[in-house]
Amino acid sequence: MQNDVLSSEFATSPELVEKLYQYGIPKSYAEGDSILDENASIRSIPIIMKGMIKVIRTDEDGREILLYYIKTGESCIMSFLGGMHNEKSMVKAEVEEDTEILFLPVDKASLFIREHPEWLDYIFKLYHKRFEELLEIINAISFKKVDERLLNLLNKKSELTGSKTIVITHEQLANELGTVRVVVSRLLKQLEESGKLKLGRNRIALL
Repeated sequence: MQNDVLSSEFATSPELVEKLYQYGIPKSYAEGDSILDENASIRSIPIIMKGMIKVIRTDEDGREILLYYIKTGESCIMSFLGGMHNEKSMVKAEVEEDTEILFLPVDKASLFIREHPEWLDYIFKLYHKRFEELLEIINAISFKKVDERLLNLLNKKSELTGSKTIVITHEQLANELGTVRVVVSRLLKQLEESGKLKLGRNRIALL
């Protein structure tokens, strides 16, 4: 685990950092691993120490849509709220790239709210950020065409990974957008013809 992650996030509270490492359980995951499934019990809150995971919602027909990414130094507010209220998970979380996570037991996460203002501030900031991201999703679904949403998603992935080349299948993109593969393949071809990207085998290079 990278100690500087928490030390940087909670620089004004070394005591909180010490407690997070004392009670947190470190685990490592590979790309594609599942961290949390829908309807699963939430017993701990994940803090991303290294890497990135994506949070997904599935509808009754089995179609998926990407809600947001959780990056290094962040946690999953949905897990936090569900765990606090002893509710089942309404989302699933998958590893986007090799990731290290510190799992904090729910009871400790609740206790730290009362004991450490920095922890409460951290939770509120995450809640605000995720709320804005979910509003963006609603706006995109309601008002933007699929080709615009596709290009925005690709740019978002490029920004998060720091690379213009994105390793992903058309099927995976379709799942994250809540559409079907044939639509994504057609739109990617159009974007390639317009000079916005170049397609390869399971990879897309933004131009």
